[in-house]
Amino acid sequence: MKHSKDCGSHLRGPLSRRELLEMSGLGFGSLALSYLLQKERLSAATQSSGQPLYTDVKPRRGHFDGRAKAVIQLMQNGGPSQMDLFDRKPLLTKQSGKPHPKEVETIQSNNKNILMGAPFEFKRYGKSGMELSEIIPGIGSVADELCLVRSMFTHHQNHPEALNMMQTCKIFPGRPAMGSWLSYALGTDNQNLPAFVVLRDPAGYNTSGKMVWSSGFLPALYQGVEFSSGGTPVHHLNPALPLPPGSQRKNLDLLAKMNTVHQRQRPGESQLEARIQNYELAARMQVAAAEVLDFSDESEATRKLYALDSPDPLTAGYGTRCLMARRLIEAGVRFVQIFPPLDPQFQPWDSHTSIKTELPTICAHTDQPYAALIQDLKGRGLLDSTIVMWTGEFGRLPITQGGGGRDHNHHAFSLLMAGGGFKKGIVYGETDEFGYRSVVNRVSVPDLHATIFHLMGLDHNELTYPHHGIQETPTDAKVNDARIVRELLESPPQAG
Repeated sequence: MKHSKDCGSHLRGPLSRRELLEMSGLGFGSLALSYLLQKERLSAATQSSGQPLYTDVKPRRGHFDGRAKAVIQLMQNGGPSQMDLFDRKPLLTKQSGKPHPKEVETIQSNNKNILMGAPFEFKRYGKSGMELSEIIPGIGSVADELCLVRSMFTHHQNHPEALNMMQTCKIFPGRPAMGSWLSYALGTDNQNLPAFVVLRDPAGYNTSGKMVWSSGFLPALYQGVEFSSGGTPVHHLNPALPLPPGSQRKNLDLLAKMNTVHQRQRPGESQLEARIQNYELAARMQVAAAEVLDFSDESEATRKLYALDSPDPLTAGYGTRCLMARRLIEAGVRFVQIFPPLDPQFQPWDSHTSIKTELPTICAHTDQPYAALIQDLKGRGLLDSTIVMWTGEFGRLPITQGGGGRDHNHHAFSLLMAGGGFKKGIVYGETDEFGYRSVVNRVSVPDLHATIFHLMGLDHNELTYPHHGIQETPTDAKVNDARIVRELLESPPQAG
């Protein structure tokens, strides 16, 4: 302190070693103090927000009582064509082969601004009379359970960016997927299984791979856990070599004791806590996962419903994943994500070459298993508490690409919602006369997320997590003005 009055004189001349250490030491001290204060302020802000920071998957209550308890997301990677499946356009059919009256936005070089009508007939299904394509009779068979949204739009027309948007409400990677947010906020009712399970084609990954179920800046505990629908459901779960009876239990008990000591020496390290919990979960899953995913107790009628014995292995595989999803939800898992077959490619709904041949192929693999899932959930009394979401990342253009295909379209697409509080047998929203752009009751991806979170008992603006000094939210509220689309929701049941 004695140097504070004349420190300027010291700066004009050489410093002694004692003076240099004293002055620089004070500087390092101020940096450390600044860091500690910043950390304390962040902790205080987190506490004052009313949102604790979770590091487990124990079941938790939402902000209010939700209609739904779980979500199954059937991700139709590639971009299903709305005007060929869900959104009949008579004028498009009538003017097929003529130029589009306006220039539309495209990404491929071989696009022609020529209208192309749907090559399939549409039929009315169910008591609701919902108009759907003839190539999805399975979906048609459950039309009275569906909420068809024809007015979706998104913010990018490349697959990776649009997939990120559908999962995280932002086109850039690094944010948590919907399943991760729900696992973080609500935990899971079954502590012997992950909160967020991913069911992909065992042959490989669809577009963007594991990024589609990333936990982003949330702890790694909340990322999706892959289960296989072929062979061993959970890889690397059991010991490679047989062990004497009781040895595995003793090994796990010893590991748990060592982990406890290690963790006490490093308090506050959330990544370490998450890693230890993952190992403990893996130990519990050795029994629980095998039991839940054992189909031996399923009836022949159920196997037939899901097409498990289909001669087409892709259909049987997709049916297996849908049945696995039902069993996982039944066992208390919070979020299950299902991916389509890797045929005709890793983004199988991406019909650039021939709508007439490519679309029926992927529909044949996925149509009956999806309908089976809806019927089975309803029959078991699970549909009212389970949101089932069928969606791609964007739609297709009404013009032809190369003669018979369609290019990407982020201005309009259709999706299907069922259960969990969504209205039944309704069609919501409209696109323009050619199906190019959503124009009536438009619904953004963040709107959809806000609505799903609401049905799960969560306020998407109040659910926060601190990241880089910002209280992040599931719908990226600082950028997206997301709304709950209440017109899609059933009226809550009357008390008494």
